[in-house]
Amino acid sequence: MTKFQLESPVDLTHRVIFITQQLGLYQAELARVLHLQCADIGQLTRCKVFLEPGTVAWQQAQQFVRFYELLYDRLGGDEVAMVHWLRARNEYFEIEPLLMIVDHGQLPSVIRRLESSHEIQRVKLPGP
Repeated sequence: MTKFQLESPVDLTHRVIFITQQLGLYQAELARVLHLQCADIGQLTRCKVFLEPGTVAWQQAQQFVRFYELLYDRLGGDEVAMVHWLRARNEYFEIEPLLMIVDHGQLPSVIRRLESSHEIQRVKLPGP
């Protein structure tokens, strides 16, 4: 088992909720990533239900964890840079990676890009 293939429904659910919070995603965005309804995400965050093995949501959640781990590794765990990278226009994709993932269902493409590149484009943060 690789580190992103969590077997416990409780562990995977908690990990996905944690990642969502770390990346500053809305519950509606997570719902689209997991192919669930917003109400389902609300129940997941309140630990009323958990992701179920063998479902599309389970598979998407495992990919989402993989994506986060790759992004974390590539940006050295710099949470501000991770959030900015996700929401800033990317030269490789020609749009924001978040839009690729949420609006276009291209999480696998973003994962492949992160897997193939040990260095990802660091976006310059605005500042003095």
